[in-house]
Amino acid sequence: MLTDPQTCMAAVRSRDARFDGWFVTAVRTTGIYCRPSCPATPPKARNITFYPSAAAAQAQGFRACKRCRPDASPGSPEWNARADLVARAMRLIADGVVDRDGVDGLSRRLGYSTRQVERQLRAELGAPPLALARAQRAQTARILIETTTLPLTQVAHAAGFGSIRAFNDTIRAVFAQAPRELRSKSRVSDVGVDVGGAWHHLQLRLPFRRPLCVDNLFGHLVATAVPGVEEWRDGAYRRTMRLPHGPAVVALRPADGYVAARVWLRDLADLPVAISRSRWLLDLDADPEAIDAHLATDECLEPMVRAVPGRRVPRTVDGAELALRLVIGQQISTRAARTHTARLVEAYGAPVDDPDGGLTAMFPEPAALAAASDETLAMPRSRRDTLRGLAAALADGEIDVSPSADQDRTRQQLLALPGIGPWTVEGVAMRALGDPDAFLATDLGVRQAMSRLGLPDSGRAQQARAEPWRPWRAHAIQHLWASGPHEINQLPGDEGAQHE
Repeated sequence: MLTDPQTCMAAVRSRDARFDGWFVTAVRTTGIYCRPSCPATPPKARNITFYPSAAAAQAQGFRACKRCRPDASPGSPEWNARADLVARAMRLIADGVVDRDGVDGLSRRLGYSTRQVERQLRAELGAPPLALARAQRAQTARILIETTTLPLTQVAHAAGFGSIRAFNDTIRAVFAQAPRELRSKSRVSDVGVDVGGAWHHLQLRLPFRRPLCVDNLFGHLVATAVPGVEEWRDGAYRRTMRLPHGPAVVALRPADGYVAARVWLRDLADLPVAISRSRWLLDLDADPEAIDAHLATDECLEPMVRAVPGRRVPRTVDGAELALRLVIGQQISTRAARTHTARLVEAYGAPVDDPDGGLTAMFPEPAALAAASDETLAMPRSRRDTLRGLAAALADGEIDVSPSADQDRTRQQLLALPGIGPWTVEGVAMRALGDPDAFLATDLGVRQAMSRLGLPDSGRAQQARAEPWRPWRAHAIQHLWASGPHEINQLPGDEGAQHE
């Protein structure tokens, strides 16, 4: 995390929004912490303490600024780029693991002792796992308090608080106001919640760092969308999700400076997870200016980066689903892969009654595909065996393909399975594990793009030529793919790049 005083102070004085989410600025004379871009007059340096996380500032008794709302900034891009223990822990905390399974559950998922996890998080972020999870609950609660008409008792439940007392105490400590005071000063007419019927419906805004290239991000998701599970409707990418407490449907629409999210939930306790996975899907916590600046140092990539900045890596809301879909799509076209996958969804996917119509099912669970019949697996025998083998390993928990996985271990385990090669492994690493340096060297689109640019397109020469793109080779691939005429590069009916 960034806590060098001189760099942090320079960011505060220039109100540089690029540093929002990297650190918070706590002012001892006011007891308030802010984001670096806070529009208020910068305080004197002698009165400032920089903290690596909001949780650390809260632990020292500071409360969130009412003007710049530091809890509403994008998350740190560190957790996108890193694969160490702290980054993996932060991704699990964002996914609600501490709220569901406690710190012991977090430690088990990471494969370390509770003492080791707490020590490393304290050392780097200034706060233990419980405090970090508490800060996330406070952020979710504030969103619900200020943007919905949901009863406060249900807000507490949705944000993950175990009791109304803990909810009230935390909101007062973090925001210096009681929940009812926050709501009385907010505008709830813009977005709301419908708690009628079997679904809870919420509308939210997901912030990101500019620029954001919309066309390849949403275009990729739409071009590969599986009927019944995903769709493009009225300018929004919609899909079903399997969350800890039940099914969900999300609709994500690019807007001016944010992504508009509509969420339908069976259980409001799944809201933080739905938000976290939607942000992960769209790579919204990335630092596009830093990534573009690095890639633009390459003479071949520079024109593409300058022409279309802010490309993100389209990811997934479910690592197991992504891994299985990549196997289904081995050596066939995008359209054929959609057709095969749609048949499996119809046969084995749990039905969903989409409250807005259009979607019909969740993607099948690995156990269902592990036992799938030959009749429903319309593919060569070798690929059927590969699909069943991977599905069985995922169902048994032998292989972890979540964002919090040990990336090296997962790569090795996948390669050990018959029928899975580097293309599938690197695809999982890029879109499920979130490795920003994943490189699909054997991908046809990558090879064709490098050939068009006059670059070596195979073997050691190809790997050596891509070496300067590290640690952002996954982002370089987005530019390479976009250099060719493929439907993944633009939204339906759109021509040219769109940016926010």
